[in-house]
Amino acid sequence: MSDLYQRIESQLTEAGGVFEIHEETVLGATMPVFKSRPRSLRELLATSVGHADAEYIVCGDRRISYADNLRTVAQAASALRSRYGIEHGDRIAIFAENHPEWITSFWAATSLGAVVAALNGWWTGDEARYAVELSEPKLIIADKKRIARFGDQLPDVPILDLQSEFAELLSTEPDAELPTNPIAEDDPAVILFTSGTTGRPKGALQSHRGLIGFVQVGFLHGYRNMLIAAELGNAPTGTQAPMSALITAPLFHLSGLHQGAVMALAAGGKTVWRLGRFEPSQVLELIQAERITQWAGLGAMVPRVLSHPDIDKYDLSSLRNLGSGGAPTSADVQAGMRRVLPNGATGVGLGYGSSETVTAIAMIGGDDLVEHPTSVGRIQPTHFVEIRDDDGRPVGEGVEGEIFVRSPYNMLGYWRNDEATTEALDPERWLATGDIGRMQNGRLYINSRARDLILRGAENVYPVEIEHRLEAHEDVVEAAVVGIDHAELGQEIKAIVVRKPSATIGEDELRDWCSEVLAPFKIPREWEFRAQPLPRNATGKVLKNVLRGESDNLFVEE
Repeated sequence: MSDLYQRIESQLTEAGGVFEIHEETVLGATMPVFKSRPRSLRELLATSVGHADAEYIVCGDRRISYADNLRTVAQAASALRSRYGIEHGDRIAIFAENHPEWITSFWAATSLGAVVAALNGWWTGDEARYAVELSEPKLIIADKKRIARFGDQLPDVPILDLQSEFAELLSTEPDAELPTNPIAEDDPAVILFTSGTTGRPKGALQSHRGLIGFVQVGFLHGYRNMLIAAELGNAPTGTQAPMSALITAPLFHLSGLHQGAVMALAAGGKTVWRLGRFEPSQVLELIQAERITQWAGLGAMVPRVLSHPDIDKYDLSSLRNLGSGGAPTSADVQAGMRRVLPNGATGVGLGYGSSETVTAIAMIGGDDLVEHPTSVGRIQPTHFVEIRDDDGRPVGEGVEGEIFVRSPYNMLGYWRNDEATTEALDPERWLATGDIGRMQNGRLYINSRARDLILRGAENVYPVEIEHRLEAHEDVVEAAVVGIDHAELGQEIKAIVVRKPSATIGEDELRDWCSEVLAPFKIPREWEFRAQPLPRNATGKVLKNVLRGESDNLFVEE
């Protein structure tokens, strides 16, 4: 399998290949890049004219074609320039849930060469004001709920209500065409804010090159897998239904914006969006009604859908691809994903990336994931990974350390935070991810965030190992493991468990369950049982500082 993978990848990326790679200078460093590529998001957007009559966005009873999208983006870009003076390099902050106007605003801003500051829609007014002060936008585009969060302390910036004022904005430029001003590949395009679970969030500044790279790396991964499946005799037979992607990730997250809005446009696929609080039953209804072919949930989304008591009553036969992100995915959740897919293992996939890496640097799926369920996959072309020790020296095969990534797509830096940028990026564009992992047999394995490590006596305990064991129990929906202060050991282990609605399992049974596969020092000593889902931020990460009682949950899920 490894030889087949490498042979096909080489054929695709060699001179004359569909995804030919050669070297160029990127931000002063020599890098491997795809030879043929769009040079800006606007150039990518313009190619969607070929899908004119196909549906691009479905949200509630709204259905927007690619032709509709191109027209409204051109109108919005022209109006933003004429009414608000938006020019190349200016920032536009978007503070809203996944309305279609969010997507229109993104394409319009980046088509002008402006920078979208994607504010976390779960933030309080104080957090949003901080991000506005940091990014200094010329305009805020927001929905009514988020405007209300500012209260009587509105930022001193014009605010456009996308629900009541956007249509009038478009009407002022009915015959507009896309802008034509120059945009360079390494011009900034988007500011994505870090999760901010341990202090004020930082703004990862991403370039047009980075977002285009996200698309090309994803396309190469899919094309390579298709060729591998064909050689192994696993290729699908018959006519395949057009791509129909359900997007439940927020647009201020990689999975929502990059995968949902940008990648899908490049592929000419239909994207189905929903508003309001996440509801597993609504996901199942949309998969059935819209004949969804692919869905990737964040955090606990996939487990919550898989454990829905009525899941067998829905027609999920259209699903071809199912993924999960934002948090480690246990082998048991992966098995559940395979059970609901008509094509089983073939359609389950995972990846590893961040706001700072922009692209997915490693991906895995199909039989490879079945055989290596704890891996996030092989390193993708145009990317380099090193595992380094505490002194910054590369370590050997199978040895754990911090993951460093080098690629042409890494963030440009943290917006107006030179100190943090210098700590994260060196002059050769190596990025310190802060994640702990190892390379083994050509695959990357992630252990845990360094800050989540529990130091119990002389032993290092990784919560994810215990969490996956707990979540493997049939009566457990999800679990989180945290370290709590202990006078003698430094830290002790506490488990917070969400049981299924009718389950009565207690700590004795779960302690025995863990003891079957975990060493005694890894067994939680304190237990807490909850009926409600664990607190998470909008990117799917469990808020362990909230679970430890270090702060309140300020995220507003709507």
